[in-house]
Amino acid sequence: MRLVELAAVLPGVEVAPAAREVEISGVESDSRRVRRGELFVAVRGAKSDGLAHAAEAIARGAAAVVSDRAPAGPAPPSVPWLRFASPRRAAGILAARIHGDPAGKLVLAGVTGTNGKTSTATLLAAILEARYGSSGFIGTTGYRTGRRAVDADRTTPEAPLIQELLAELVADGVPAAAMEVSSHALSLDRAEGCRFDVTVFTNLTRDHLDFHRDMEGYFSAKRRLLDLRKPGASAVVNADDPYGARLLAEAPPVVSFSPAGETADFRAASARCDLSGTVVDVEHAGETWRLESPLLGRFQVANLLGAAAAAVRLGIDPATIARAVAGVSNVPGRLERVEVGQSYPILVDYAHTPDALERLLAAVRELTERKIILVFGCGGDRDRGKRAPMGEIAGRLADIAIATSDNPRSENPDAILRDVEVGLSASGATKYLKIADRREAIRSAVELSNPGTVVVIAGKGHETTQVIGNEAMPFDDRKVAAELASRT
Repeated sequence: MRLVELAAVLPGVEVAPAAREVEISGVESDSRRVRRGELFVAVRGAKSDGLAHAAEAIARGAAAVVSDRAPAGPAPPSVPWLRFASPRRAAGILAARIHGDPAGKLVLAGVTGTNGKTSTATLLAAILEARYGSSGFIGTTGYRTGRRAVDADRTTPEAPLIQELLAELVADGVPAAAMEVSSHALSLDRAEGCRFDVTVFTNLTRDHLDFHRDMEGYFSAKRRLLDLRKPGASAVVNADDPYGARLLAEAPPVVSFSPAGETADFRAASARCDLSGTVVDVEHAGETWRLESPLLGRFQVANLLGAAAAAVRLGIDPATIARAVAGVSNVPGRLERVEVGQSYPILVDYAHTPDALERLLAAVRELTERKIILVFGCGGDRDRGKRAPMGEIAGRLADIAIATSDNPRSENPDAILRDVEVGLSASGATKYLKIADRREAIRSAVELSNPGTVVVIAGKGHETTQVIGNEAMPFDDRKVAAELASRT
């Protein structure tokens, strides 16, 4: 596409006459990924300024650059240089344009919220596949198109990669996709260029306040997903959540769902949760139909209901929905079973916030009468304010709590554990351990177990690395637990 045609989608941007015929083959915001002929968008990040890497992008073959300011130094740039006030927005808009607006050619479902995004989006992807024959997925556990599966380095990738993935779906004849949209992505315009046929808001509880500063800022970021709907598209909102109740009043058209069975467009008329799975009777428009899922935990009632409500708004019938969710045997790292022939259950979950941890432990209490041995931790270089609350919840709801490292990053693991112990002590718990080494913490849980216990390992879920300092070391809770349990 000629630069003048591509840049026309950015209001106010002018292309010098001499550069109008420059051909652009793609859009990229990571200088390390630039290929010859692409337009490089210089995005200012928290740790690095894209403008500082423009020379590298040009050396790699960038045909033009977009930035919010002129390059430093007296020498003129060797390629056309366009100025736009928000390069992050530009990245999404331009990437969508050069790929032919793939979101507009797909049935696209977007899911946001503190907890439940991955499970809800996974269920929606399965429902879309049952309805259309194939579907794509973009989320925490990976990015999947018709031709490839990519490990996810973040829940929602940067805008150029999103548009590239969506374009692959279109090119390969995959008609639909489900996408997790994080609050970071919404704040940083990664989803710009996407338009959704339906959006789901699961809930909002404390998380990422190191980034958003306060809950109102966090809510404002999440709310932006509703502004990315296609004309007339519905937002499906958890009416039992206080912030969901706000959305019901502020962002029509909104469809409500209630996992607690309160008055809503979709409600759980009844629900049963045990170690065999979750059964929900969905009441909607005067009719009741049943969902039977192998997924574990009371919180899956909300995820099943939200996914089902979104699917109905997309015109998918209840029988197709029920068949699809019955086939989702697990969501990686979400109350995922570890089975190596041991005499007690081992469950691995991603819960890494106070609310998620409390919901997790309450769900396990409902599933079994066994005593709970909990392994959990809090990440370093992140919101310190959630550490003591998580310690208090662990001490109050687990029979034996073992506090350990999550991803300590640059922080001293023992310092993190001291913050967590404030909450453990406040809970009045008499049985808790602090073991900084995560493998040793899991080993202790296994050694303390017997047929009357259940081991719950929380915090990392599907993750396969542990970040210590600046290095991501191989570590998978599921593999470590399986290895240690198989020896007992």
